[in-house]
Amino acid sequence: MTAFPNSVIELAQALVRIPSVNPDGEQGIEYTGEQLCAEYVGEFLKACGAEVVVEDVLPMRPNVIGRFPTDGKIKPRILFGPHLDTVGVGGMTIPPFGGELRDGKLWGRGACDTKGPMSAMLWALWELRHEIASLPVEVHFAGFMSEESDQHGSRHFAKHHGADYDFAIIAEPTNLETVFKHKGCLWADIETFGVALHGSRPELGENAIVKMAKLIKALDGSFRAQLKEASGEDPWLGQSTISLGMIRGGTRPNITADRCELTVDIRFTPPIAALGGPLKLLETFVKLEDSTAKVSPRGQASPCLNTDPENKYVQTLLKNGAALTGAPWFCDAAFLAESGVPAVAIGPGSITQAHTKDEWIDCEELQRGASFFVKFLKSFKST
Repeated sequence: MTAFPNSVIELAQALVRIPSVNPDGEQGIEYTGEQLCAEYVGEFLKACGAEVVVEDVLPMRPNVIGRFPTDGKIKPRILFGPHLDTVGVGGMTIPPFGGELRDGKLWGRGACDTKGPMSAMLWALWELRHEIASLPVEVHFAGFMSEESDQHGSRHFAKHHGADYDFAIIAEPTNLETVFKHKGCLWADIETFGVALHGSRPELGENAIVKMAKLIKALDGSFRAQLKEASGEDPWLGQSTISLGMIRGGTRPNITADRCELTVDIRFTPPIAALGGPLKLLETFVKLEDSTAKVSPRGQASPCLNTDPENKYVQTLLKNGAALTGAPWFCDAAFLAESGVPAVAIGPGSITQAHTKDEWIDCEELQRGASFFVKFLKSFKST
């Protein structure tokens, strides 16, 4: 750390200027991965008085954990957990790692998702560094790697440390509202198969693209309706959905396609999870439409988040002005919750600015976020 930041805005600037692009699929930039960001966050946590542990989840891609001292009393343990990585920078119209301040906003990749919200958490810990030990709760911080793809960081942390916590707050741009429910997510590849023959005699073969076309029509119609009927209308999340995101097939124009692959994105609500999950529904449907087709999940499905709004820590957030809300997206909170830790997502900024070509966060929102987290932790003194 060359120069210690003087404000939450300067801290967010410093973090934006550290490239931490998730390497999954990213091309054309010099540096990917979370190592440099984890090192900076670790130094900041040490300055706040935390004991810092860096845990490699994948090579050169660590989680960074900060454990703050206590006064020796046994207390409930609360986790602050942002993610360190960002999505890629292809197509951006601003310098992705410039950290420019302009028009009252901080610009750059991660400014909103989620280095801005992370900075608000960290700055609150800095402001309370002399009081943390005497708070009636024990405070830890975990910066997770790989939230933007496969969530390796939060999965690893939940597996090895989840039993240690009474509540987790995951930093995401939620306009400082409490996301206590969000949809789960499944990505899956669907393959159809044909017979490759000369393109002049297609009637003698079997075209995998044609078979996929029929399946696409069924997925976009009957399966979409099946998801809707099975999930119902959640008052916070709406309905379960399917998006047909990518398609690939064939090798040459003059060869009938012997293989075609479709990638789908299913966002599902808790009733679908209760039925055994979206993969089971998808596999059953596809086999009925085409017995030779194959369904392969892309990694593990991300679970739904469904934290009890009556949880006492959720109620503390509400008393501090963070109203309940749901989200169609998913985040690391679900993996903590799945391990038994009640979890929510909250932070300054709007999800509408996340992943955009000119990502930004309002500087006043950063300051409001830091003040909110200070107020939240201080509120335990009066309970």
